[in-house]
Amino acid sequence: MTTDNKNIVQRALAELIETGSADALEPLLSDDFVHHRPDSTTSTKAEWLAAVQAALLPLAAMRVEVHHLLADGDHVVMHSRRQLPDAGPEIAVVDIWRIDDGLIAEGWEIIEPVAQAAANLVWWEPAER
Repeated sequence: MTTDNKNIVQRALAELIETGSADALEPLLSDDFVHHRPDSTTSTKAEWLAAVQAALLPLAAMRVEVHHLLADGDHVVMHSRRQLPDAGPEIAVVDIWRIDDGLIAEGWEIIEPVAQAAANLVWWEPAER
């Protein structure tokens, strides 16, 4: 089951990259798909697909390197680094996907600009006055 779930996530990423269209993701998402952001906002399937499609044009040439693809039960976690072309900014991304009945039912996403990583490693330290 975990191998099948990893394959679903890999297929979704491959379809998105190969076609350059969020429409390729639509059949891989459940009708009641929900996408969660760190700020506690959520998107429906239609809202998320529209946001992905809107981001594709500027991100079409983005380099994506998947560093980890892990599965446990119905969850798949993907850690990747992504960089825009022409020495554009680089980001580290952790996506968590929940698979239900062979479809992606939920997604969570955390994005950190790599250039800000050092500052984010000391967020708990008191600010200097």
